[in-house]
Amino acid sequence: MKRPRPTPPPTPPLSTTKPRSQTHHTKKSKPTTIKWVPLNLTQSELSLPLTFPTGQTFRWKQTGPLQYTGVVHSHLVSLNHLQNGDVSYCLHHTTTSETSARSALLDFLNASISLSEIWEVFSASDPRFAELACHLGGARVLRQDPLECLIQFLCSSNNNIKRITKMVDFVSSLGNYLGTVEGLEFYQFPSLEQLALVSEAQLREAGFGYRAKYVVGTVNALQSKPGGGAEWLASLRNLDLQEVIDALSTLPGVGPKVAACIALFSLDQHHAIPVDTHVWQIATRYLLPELAGVRLTPKLCSRVAEAFVSKYGKYAGWAQTLLFIAELPSQKALLPSHFWSTKENKSTKTKNGEMCNGN
Repeated sequence: MKRPRPTPPPTPPLSTTKPRSQTHHTKKSKPTTIKWVPLNLTQSELSLPLTFPTGQTFRWKQTGPLQYTGVVHSHLVSLNHLQNGDVSYCLHHTTTSETSARSALLDFLNASISLSEIWEVFSASDPRFAELACHLGGARVLRQDPLECLIQFLCSSNNNIKRITKMVDFVSSLGNYLGTVEGLEFYQFPSLEQLALVSEAQLREAGFGYRAKYVVGTVNALQSKPGGGAEWLASLRNLDLQEVIDALSTLPGVGPKVAACIALFSLDQHHAIPVDTHVWQIATRYLLPELAGVRLTPKLCSRVAEAFVSKYGKYAGWAQTLLFIAELPSQKALLPSHFWSTKENKSTKTKNGEMCNGN
């Protein structure tokens, strides 16, 4: 049974006005010939439509039929699928070198992890997963910059992808301008120092509502960390999952669900399970049917996470990601009808494909 969501205070439409303290003097580079380079990833290892617009990140834009563009550190990159499905990339701008940009891109894509190998393990223990994998191959979990991921998911609380994206676009525009692709401007994600220049009032004016205090409070908390906030976040990659969740939950606006999203999508916690009402519905249908109709509680969130890990092992978060994607209306339409009963179609609805609908 789905819990009613608390109604947040009304917020004004998102403003596109940047704070006066932020100006960008970088000149736009002259158009250059696009050079596409093979990334040595097949479509079964990386499907762009199943990875970027599904709620992991809100900073990558579709700039062509099978093309997505975004920023990795200070590198402005486009990815596309060739006719045979393989992935290639185009480096539009970098502040370092092409070698560094490629290395950073492969790291961002978690390319060292073989999707086919871990899916083979999942499929051996779950026939339904095996069948889904045939239709939704290449749904990969990203390895994002922790600060970038944290701020994005602070914007995700009780929100939908369209509005989250507008908020993230506003925050991104506070960083250094890198270039324009297909009429869309792209920026390096702002540093903590750049984020600290924005006030709660400015964020509220931009339409962040109650989330504005969380962004400002978290930036202040990170700036007070010994050694630096970005370094503190990166150090969480060396901790156990529960320690990571506990540490992130000390930041304003970060609860267990958002913490699990950050842990999975940026901190190498591959068995982290972000449990919201949608994941709860998946769990009660396929893993814990005895709990169907029961109200989700914090204690049951832990039980759901344990059930996923028990079923799928140390990469349970990757399995949960595919099962979540399969529930999105855009993907359900591509699956054979026998996957869904009439009852499931009525009871399983997402709000514009959001990943974390709360803290």
